Amino acid sequence: MSTYVYGITAASHPGLPEGVDGVGDPQLPVRVLRVGELAALVSDAPEGLRPKRRELLAHQNVLSEAGAAGCVLPMRFGSVAADDDAVTGVLAERAEHYAERLRALDGRVEYNVKANHVEDAVLHHVMAGNPEIRALAEANRKSGGGSYEQKIQLGEMVAAAVKAKEAEDAVALERVLEPVADAVSVGPESTGWLANVSYLVKRDAAAEFLEAVEQARKDLPHLEVRLNGPLPPYSFVEPGPAEPAGTAAGGTDTGAG
Repeated sequence: MSTYVYGITAASHPGLPEGVDGVGDPQLPVRVLRVGELAALVSDAPEGLRPKRRELLAHQNVLSEAGAAGCVLPMRFGSVAADDDAVTGVLAERAEHYAERLRALDGRVEYNVKANHVEDAVLHHVMAGNPEIRALAEANRKSGGGSYEQKIQLGEMVAAAVKAKEAEDAVALERVLEPVADAVSVGPESTGWLANVSYLVKRDAAAEFLEAVEQARKDLPHLEVRLNGPLPPYSFVEPGPAEPAGTAAGGTDTGAG
């Protein structure tokens, strides 16, 4: 049977409290595979596993309980290895890397910040800051809306100005948040977001980071800023030696799938 991997810890980690089970229906018991100074929290991998809410919560619960007792390198939902031997083989092969990551992430959590423009507010900014756009818009208004070509020209000018504003605001947002973080991981671009960034933050600096997010909302009121966290540090499992804030970090290749 395949082996489902939740996360990697130090071999000295006390494991999970009694009664905490993993994914599956019924939920499968979580066990610990130890190799040298490392351990993996695993269970059997149920057949036909799908990312349903119940399964996602079970995966998250294992990581939350493990994280409460010590540092854990979280694996993404659905991380499956061929068998227990495949998992222990990866632990042995990448022992130095995982040990370094455990040291770097100890006492730290991840916050993900996404931001997009409030449409009416950013259009106001664009119009207020661009005399050429204002002049063309006014000329079109006075001529009953303008010709087809003039409408196209205005639309293209506004779109270009909004895109430039997106880039400007993404930088401005990161400048407010980076000083409070130990490391930064830029997420994949997605439609609708001008920023999708994860921040590695010391647990005892979490309040300061949350204050920085609120300050960003005040400084950039034309942005909608969404915060998710604290999370296990998914986005920081794979970087090499700890990255300073402002350095993009990699994703979470489990190495066991």
